[in-house]
Parts: sequence; C-alpha cells; structure tokens
Amino acid sequence: MGWIGDTVDSIKSIQIRQLLTQAVSLGGYLFLHMSKDPIRAGEIVVFNVDGREIPIVHRVIKVHERQDTGEVEVLTKGDNNYGDDRLLYAQGQLWLQRHHIMGRAVGFLPYVGWVTIIMTEKPIIKYILIGALGLLVITSKD
Repeated sequence: MGWIGDTVDSIKSIQIRQLLTQAVSLGGYLFLHMSKDPIRAGEIVVFNVDGREIPIVHRVIKVHERQDTGEVEVLTKGDNNYGDDRLLYAQGQLWLQRHHIMGRAVGFLPYVGWVTIIMTEKPIIKYILIGALGLLVITSKD
C-alpha cells in the first residue's frame, strides 16, 4: 500500500487562469504527476521558463533525445497557437529540458477554480462573501 501514498504525495495541482489549450478550460484544476517515464509527443505538460514566474500549460509536439548524452529535450505548442513555443522560451533556448517541466497532466477538474478567479479579479465579491460568512457566524444559534 506504500505506492498509493507515494503516488498521492507526488501529484500536484495547478489552477488554470488563462485559456491555454483546447483540452484544458479556464478555471479548471489540472492535476500533475512527474514520473521517470519518458515524455511523449501529445502529452500535456506544465513548464517554467527561465525569467518567467507563471507556469505554462501546453502540449508536447516533438521529443528529441540527444545521442551523446541521452538527455531528452521537448518542444511544446499551445493547442490554440499557430506555431511552436520557442518564442516563449528564454532567449536562445530552442528546447525544454526535464528540469523545466513541473509535471505532466494526469487529471482535470473543470470549473472549480472559478471561485478563486472571481475573488481575485473582483475583490469586492471576496469582501461580501467574508462579511456574509462573518454575519452567519455571529447570528447562528448553537
């Protein structure tokens, strides 16, 4: 049963705040897992690019294994984009290495993140909700 705990601990989630792919919609939660299995073309991955704070969720379109080192490099592309992501990568970078990739998508929960998005973009709604909850606590009878 140890493998169940190890698997659950290694799964991460990320909230989708921008429309990134056709497969992943705005406001959903994407569950990530990073295993030692090779990354394949067609998989959805989340990666960080040097110099950018926000992770990017895009699909792998090419996998390149270097013959000299055995290191695997990947090229990504957003489903709604015409070209690959090389313009998003750091200057002079043509491929992503494994250390850039935070994880690969293993599950998706749609619409759950809308509450967070609305409260972040419209702070007044957050204050109204907190006030209503506070009022509910004060006026509730034990």
